[in-house]
Amino acid sequence: MAGVVAERGGGKAGGANRGHEKLRDGRERSASSRRWLTRQLNDPYVARARAGGYRSRAAFKLSEIDDAHRLLKPGMAVADLGAAPGGWSQVAAERVRSREGGGRVVAIDLQLVDPIPGVEILQGDFLEDAVFARVAEATGGRVDIVLSDLAPSASGQPDIDHLRILNLAEAALDFALRFLAPGGAFVAKMLQGSGERGFVDALRRHFDQVARAKPPSSRRESSEFFLVAKGRKAGSGGL
Repeated sequence: MAGVVAERGGGKAGGANRGHEKLRDGRERSASSRRWLTRQLNDPYVARARAGGYRSRAAFKLSEIDDAHRLLKPGMAVADLGAAPGGWSQVAAERVRSREGGGRVVAIDLQLVDPIPGVEILQGDFLEDAVFARVAEATGGRVDIVLSDLAPSASGQPDIDHLRILNLAEAALDFALRFLAPGGAFVAKMLQGSGERGFVDALRRHFDQVARAKPPSSRRESSEFFLVAKGRKAGSGGL
């Protein structure tokens, strides 16, 4: 966040901003931009991500999900969809020990992702046949876990955003069903909405266990949560 200078705000006695960071770099910003920047400066997970060398605070979401559900194990093969900027791939690489050659992590995104030790990065649309072929080549055609932190650009309309993220989750599940080995796992971001039940039903057709997760690092005011599906059923086909 170059050029942003933070100062401790004193304020009036009992003021809501006491002890919080304020922005003071002289630049003009919209109210929403100022709120976002202030929240970033005061977010303990952002500070922890910087201190730990993670590319985003989202890394802690995967860490917390994995701590609770014990998904990632040394030697596993992982596909990370919508990987940019790479926080989830970093955590996956640590936990499957791909840096030491014990496991394998393939990160896929439309955006260019800077290199990550122990991660093979593929730039492209995970729905395209050419990318399928590259994933198959990189993984031998089978992975143990598919991770999806995919989310659309927010429209500000909850119903629309829910339908958009549901479409992405369904596409991620279709990808997972092509590559997941029997017993494998799938994690997908979701927003609260009417389509959740149908998607959970689809997951239950293909997996032995399905759970809803709201990791502590997910902001309280956010409607996001994650669906964790474990135990891909043998012989389970596509959607």
